[in-house]
Amino acid sequence: MRKPSYWNRAKSTLSKKDPVMKKLINCYKDGALVTRNDVFFSLCKSIIGQQISIAAANSVFSKFEKICKGKINAKNVNKLSSQTLKRCGLSRQKVRGIKDLAKKIITNEFKPHLIKRMNDEEAIEYLSNLRQIGRWSAEMILLFTFNRSNIWPLQDIGLLRAISNNYKKKYFPPKSFLKKLYKKFTPYCSVATWYLWRSIDDEPIQY
Repeated sequence: MRKPSYWNRAKSTLSKKDPVMKKLINCYKDGALVTRNDVFFSLCKSIIGQQISIAAANSVFSKFEKICKGKINAKNVNKLSSQTLKRCGLSRQKVRGIKDLAKKIITNEFKPHLIKRMNDEEAIEYLSNLRQIGRWSAEMILLFTFNRSNIWPLQDIGLLRAISNNYKKKYFPPKSFLKKLYKKFTPYCSVATWYLWRSIDDEPIQY
């Protein structure tokens, strides 16, 4: 898995613009944002991870992977019954979300390849038409699957906590400050987000 073409340029730009970023970039020299390049896999992972801890999400996902016999694709998931999916620890809504996604990919109602031609906001809107996919999940897909360079997911609790910790702000950080950081980090908000996440969890997140 390769890092995005903009990664080194982004590190150098962010280091010059912001002392906190410079410190984080120097601190976490290993790893980078990478892509699995598999929209269905990542959307399933994102639906499973909603509103539960990372540890709980990993546990449910490994059961899900097992019932898919290691092949997480729309065809395999479509064959599974709702009861089988629930046994992995999935809520009724999440089961419906995953089943609906599989069906929409099979019937070509959802066309992931179109996302490449959309800007970030258009892509978020398109992804949000899927059941169980809101703005946060859509942003995770743009960041991790499409490696978009300027995603600033302000509904992400981890990001907000990391900003509070690193910039000595109260939790939640003031909206005006978040806007200021967005301006400062653009067009590399995704890279800033990745380093801020690393500062609170040494295991790089991957969807």
